[in-house]
Amino acid sequence: MQRGNLDDLAAFVAVARERSFTKAAAKLGVSQSALSHTIRELEARLGVRLLTRTTRSVSPTEPGERLLRTLAPRFEEIDAELSSIAELREKPAGTIRITATEFVIDTILLPKLGALLRQYPDIKVEFIVDYGLTDIVAEQYDAGVRTGEQVGKDMIAVRIGPDMRMAVVGASSYFKNRAEPKKPQDLIGHNCINLRLPTHGNVYAWEFEKGGRELRVRVEGQLTCNGSAHMLTAALSGLGLAYIPEGLAEPHIAKGRLKRVLTDWCLPFSGYHLYYASRRQSSAAFSLVVDALRHRG
Repeated sequence: MQRGNLDDLAAFVAVARERSFTKAAAKLGVSQSALSHTIRELEARLGVRLLTRTTRSVSPTEPGERLLRTLAPRFEEIDAELSSIAELREKPAGTIRITATEFVIDTILLPKLGALLRQYPDIKVEFIVDYGLTDIVAEQYDAGVRTGEQVGKDMIAVRIGPDMRMAVVGASSYFKNRAEPKKPQDLIGHNCINLRLPTHGNVYAWEFEKGGRELRVRVEGQLTCNGSAHMLTAALSGLGLAYIPEGLAEPHIAKGRLKRVLTDWCLPFSGYHLYYASRRQSSAAFSLVVDALRHRG
């Protein structure tokens, strides 16, 4: 195919997307009359009308819509690849936006990215705390962090941490006048600290497993938080039982500030993974961030 034909197809995509010859011409840096002439010649060569024109609007015909669906993703891939190649000439730079929980940021992201950020001062990382299952594409994040089981099949996932466990903990003062729960069902009689997922507004059900049996318990209590750090603080104050990552609770368990219960019901599960869209253009900066976070244990 001649280069001129590719230019004509790119011009068609611009008009079909903008729904306007005026806007498309400005985007392409050509005159409106020249763009209109290009589209007429393309339609003549193909023998089919691609656009319906009125005095107020422009819209693709059925063949035009079909051609747009086919061409647009391919032009995006070409542009992304050209940008990626161009970056190879330059030093890694840019801002990488990652959504994760405070616990992940504190225990995995910051420790692993410290050396990288010192080595590449033009790379910037923005952390957005989020406990919900955010659509990273819609929210324009570069990547997110979830446990392996939560990553969508249409995403690329890179393990950034080992297998992990959750822990049910309470302060000694809490257990002073209460019996320790021996099974998840016993939580019904306890004052439990709930976690509300900000994105969806739902209260999280505590998850347990033992001997192949899985349980999800909707607990009750006086407190509801939207972050594990606040849940930990409340548990340390004796205000109830908290269901938090084992790594967050361990230092306080070791010092006797917290007591762990239902340990045999909290089995290991797939650890944290960095995930991103499969079609995401991989810049040099993003590739370095992914490599720095990759779990090598």
